[in-house]
Amino acid sequence: MTSPRVIDLSHPIRAGLTTYPGLPAPTITAHLTHEESRAHYAEGTEFTMGIITMIGNTGTYLDSPYHRYADGPDLAGLDLATLVGLRTEVFHLQDAWTADRRGIDAAALEGRDLAGAAVLVDTGWSSRFGTEAYGRGAPHLTREAAEHLVAAGAALVGIDSVNIDDTESGGERPVHSLLLASGIHVVEHLTNLAEVPPTGACFTAAPPAIEGFGTFPVRAFVTV
Repeated sequence: MTSPRVIDLSHPIRAGLTTYPGLPAPTITAHLTHEESRAHYAEGTEFTMGIITMIGNTGTYLDSPYHRYADGPDLAGLDLATLVGLRTEVFHLQDAWTADRRGIDAAALEGRDLAGAAVLVDTGWSSRFGTEAYGRGAPHLTREAAEHLVAAGAALVGIDSVNIDDTESGGERPVHSLLLASGIHVVEHLTNLAEVPPTGACFTAAPPAIEGFGTFPVRAFVTV
């Protein structure tokens, strides 16, 4: 038997990391260092305890309905069955958008059974992650694409771009609004999607069960 291959789709989080331009970077400090702990434990035994302060929109993260809607389920209210081991449909669309036409429309997502699936959109934009260029001119989904995904019954939609919506067209967020209103989770800032086959993988991205919180980093991955 062959063991399944695991492909990590998450960006590492580190102190000072800029994920979304304009949002604060995480700070990581020690509550207890290995050296300090030696005074509290038997000889040869030591531990460290760390403190991280960060906005939920850090690294590769998942948006729950509460992120957009005050009466929607928060992170603690999510059903794990909608986050773990999802049949995965990957659309490799690095050539489906241009600098003048950044919106990925419904036509690019047609022709497959998306019911109950994690739909992952590979735009190639993740190569810019952590740079100033990441936040400008990024590809995104259109309202029509979101309507198609809702009608198709997708369980989760992920993208390797700075946002699943167009953040340069004003304050409207039609993709977030439509997907999260339908209980379809959104995962942003994925990476390594080029390594994932179009079909045949299983996707997992489960955040901590935090009450009163709408967005948090996940360790997103697929098994093939």
